[in-house]
Amino acid sequence: MNTTVYETNSPEETRALGKKIGALAGPGDVYTLVGDLGVGKTVFTQGIAEGLGITEPVSSPTFTIVQIYEEGRLPFYHFDVYRIGDLEEMEEIGYEDYFYGQGLCMIEWANLIEEILPEKRYDVTIEKNPEKGFDYRKIIIKGRDGKA
Repeated sequence: MNTTVYETNSPEETRALGKKIGALAGPGDVYTLVGDLGVGKTVFTQGIAEGLGITEPVSSPTFTIVQIYEEGRLPFYHFDVYRIGDLEEMEEIGYEDYFYGQGLCMIEWANLIEEILPEKRYDVTIEKNPEKGFDYRKIIIKGRDGKA
């Protein structure tokens, strides 16, 4: 498992990091995203969408669970599973079509559905550290290759 740590000091830098990742993403990539409320998950995700060439506004699909964007170079499936009551809800929306499809899949609050996540994925954690400044973020990306 490869781990890379990034530090950003503004929402613009967090978005720019997301944009770089989106520009490099390939078909079938799955990113999980974990971090406290207000840590910048949506800003990071907006950057990924921008890197994919998506120009329409991207917001967190808190109440719809998944938002689909198809205008970029890859389909973008943005999940927010914060309000998922049980895994049956994920089955009802056909999560496997997205998780194992040809687009890029971003799953916010992925720790809540750990048991159904693909083994091959990138786990992204965003953390604050008030001692380093209000806008400081530590972004940890762990690549999982799916091998035991």
